[in-house]
Amino acid sequence: MNHFPYTGSGPYCYANSFAMMFGDHAPSTAVIEFATGSPFGMQLVGGTLPFFDPYGWVPEAGFDEAQRILGWTSTVTHGASAADAMDRLRAALADGPVWAGPVEMGHLRHQPKMTGPIGADHYVVVLDADDERVVLHDPQGYPYAELPTPLFTAAWAADSLTYGTAYTMRTGFRRVREVAEVDAIRAALPAARRWLSMTAGTDMPPDSAGNGAAAEGLAKLAEGREDFAEVREHLVAFAVRVGTRRLADAATCLSRAGLDDAARVAGTQARLVGSLQYPLVTRDGATVAAILRRLAPTYDELAAALDTAAATAAEAMRTRSSSPVT
Repeated sequence: MNHFPYTGSGPYCYANSFAMMFGDHAPSTAVIEFATGSPFGMQLVGGTLPFFDPYGWVPEAGFDEAQRILGWTSTVTHGASAADAMDRLRAALADGPVWAGPVEMGHLRHQPKMTGPIGADHYVVVLDADDERVVLHDPQGYPYAELPTPLFTAAWAADSLTYGTAYTMRTGFRRVREVAEVDAIRAALPAARRWLSMTAGTDMPPDSAGNGAAAEGLAKLAEGREDFAEVREHLVAFAVRVGTRRLADAATCLSRAGLDDAARVAGTQARLVGSLQYPLVTRDGATVAAILRRLAPTYDELAAALDTAAATAAEAMRTRSSSPVT
């Protein structure tokens, strides 16, 4: 099956929020997501919590690098009390919308079924705020959502999340140079390879695993544990959906950059991760485990493909630099 790019809904909250802030000059969300490094790996945090993103990666780890690659800059601030944070937010809104997060999605009660903290991170764009309510574009599918200010500040405190600093926001988005999308893709490749190598992730809990070992570890959980229900819900509702889309977008980006072998591997990964959804929903643990074991060796395959591409590019540069001028 040939790779076919995906367009549609999905949990791309920070990529969509960045695209809103970039405005008319925004690259595609596929390129934004690619530039954060998110598609390049898998992790099993603490041996039980799976994500189809790099070992030790959290969204904030890729934001500054992604902006640099894309030719943008912004100012990030955080901390202080809820009251001080709201004062800072209202002041910033005088110059336009504000990018905020991570926030605890469970406090965003404009979303159905949200009644309190669930440990889920999210990013939004705030449009207006006063003592009573906050107006925001929630990229989960809720433009111009209104939320009571106390609920927003509870979400913005991020105290139920495993990463992030309370009341973090980005303002002053400014384009410092024009970057073609294909050039941004190529510029993101060194970071992609670094994330695949699992050397960038630090401070991981005991029993954590990455890449092939993470896939193998999750396979064992899927076929051997009676208390897999919570992990299954996390996979079905979030991890498989976002992981598949990241990999599909990675395949598209790698193909645009002419890295056909790497694009083929990423496309294979996208199909494998996407194919997990049905057996997870139907509680077919044996099929889930079999798919994950097929996925496990592809991380080394992708690393090898990127290494070959880098070596080819370096050789081409050496050849050009050594050619006589005529």
